[in-house]
Amino acid sequence: MQIPRSDERRRNLIGGEWRPPSTGEHEPCLNPADTREVIGLWPRSGAADAKAAVDAAAKAFPDWSRTPGPERGRILGRAHQILKAKIDLLAEALCREEGKTLTESRGEVMKGLNLLEFYSGEGFRTHGKTLPSETRQSLMLTLRQPVGPVTLITPWNFPFAIPVWKTAPALVAGCTVVLKPASLTPVCTHLLAEALVEAGLPPGVINVVTGPGGAIGNALVDDPRIRAVSFTGSNSVGLKLYERAARRGIKVTCEMGGKNPVVVLDDADVELAAAGILQGAFGSTGQRCTATSRVVATPRIVSKLTEALVSGARSLKVGDGRDPSVQMGPAVDESQLKTNLEAIAQARADGARLLCGGERLRGPEHDHGFFVAPTVFDDVKPGSRLAREEVFGPVLAVQRASDVEEAIRLANDVEYGLTASIYTSDYFAAMRFVEGAEVGMVHVNQPTVGGEAQLPFGGIKATGVGEKEMAEEGSNFFTYLKTVFLDYTGSRRTTNIY
Repeated sequence: MQIPRSDERRRNLIGGEWRPPSTGEHEPCLNPADTREVIGLWPRSGAADAKAAVDAAAKAFPDWSRTPGPERGRILGRAHQILKAKIDLLAEALCREEGKTLTESRGEVMKGLNLLEFYSGEGFRTHGKTLPSETRQSLMLTLRQPVGPVTLITPWNFPFAIPVWKTAPALVAGCTVVLKPASLTPVCTHLLAEALVEAGLPPGVINVVTGPGGAIGNALVDDPRIRAVSFTGSNSVGLKLYERAARRGIKVTCEMGGKNPVVVLDDADVELAAAGILQGAFGSTGQRCTATSRVVATPRIVSKLTEALVSGARSLKVGDGRDPSVQMGPAVDESQLKTNLEAIAQARADGARLLCGGERLRGPEHDHGFFVAPTVFDDVKPGSRLAREEVFGPVLAVQRASDVEEAIRLANDVEYGLTASIYTSDYFAAMRFVEGAEVGMVHVNQPTVGGEAQLPFGGIKATGVGEKEMAEEGSNFFTYLKTVFLDYTGSRRTTNIY
């Protein structure tokens, strides 16, 4: 297991073999902190590669689905140990392909390892129910069985953790997998696949196809042998994918956008709130679906809070994440950089007051990367685009509310519903927020980001459709329930049960 050389032509994993793409085409993976660095040449696969991967997954499914759950879990456990021994290599690969700092990259790797460890145990825990019958000498129960071959489509912003949190529950449930990572960040996904193969996963159980989503994504959704699709990415792509899959009547889960608020009440600890907001807004360069993009503060605390936020944002060192002193990395590519700068320009046009940042960073340390200064806007109007639309970058909007009830109203005044947080010492206000926030996950006195393997992850409203991910819910998605009726009377039934 190693990070690819700059001139190394990588291949797709199909049926246990590493195969060149049918197109014969490759594209470079660039370090967004320094685009002069190339991290391997990656397949630009086509529909033929997608079909070959589904062929392999379909062929492997019957035997894999009959493999005992504990044995499937043990393979994940061995992969966990293989990857755990390579934490430093994985963190470096992640830092170089996505741009996170080494500290953040190591944290993401640990998250992925925690998920592998959790799901290795799920092989011993997959269960249905036994239920009482209305008739004598009858046993009623349910079984969970794997749905079949599945397609997993993962985003660029968490190139290790998200492939793990989709792949591990699918495998332990007994499904075979075709995994398509984001073209921008394929490195960690391939390292994960290498570890699973080394751990003993049979040929065809895990298949990895790299390339443009338009070229292979539809093929991986439309193939009639694919029985479930799990997607994380943008709303525009996710909703189209959901429509395609739903027309076939298969299971679909899509995790998409967020516009996550932090409410700060007058009685909050200002330093604690500011630290949490800075972490949520500028950690991972704001490029995560759970990032803090809005602050809603009440009158007596808003001035001190904005001062602390501006001071903290200005003090952040932005640069190449391989430098241990760097606290924030680049946007992932030129397109994302442009999106950030356009959102900043639009906020200015809408009348928001720029407190800090608001520009692309230049100079010897930044000229070869996609760096944006940490940005804070005040006086952001509720109906403006910055208040309502996801930026997916280091841009924070500050709004004002008169009390907790107005703060909850403003927090909910968006189409998304992923995560939200409140900082307060008032237990009653905190509980009103917990109940009133229209989100799938809510935090009290901590940032909007974060999650643990044993807890379900996901949102409501425009954020997502389908079941939650991670935890038991994550593996349940890849199964269907079969109801079983067992009669042990040995004679004909005379009861009339409809």
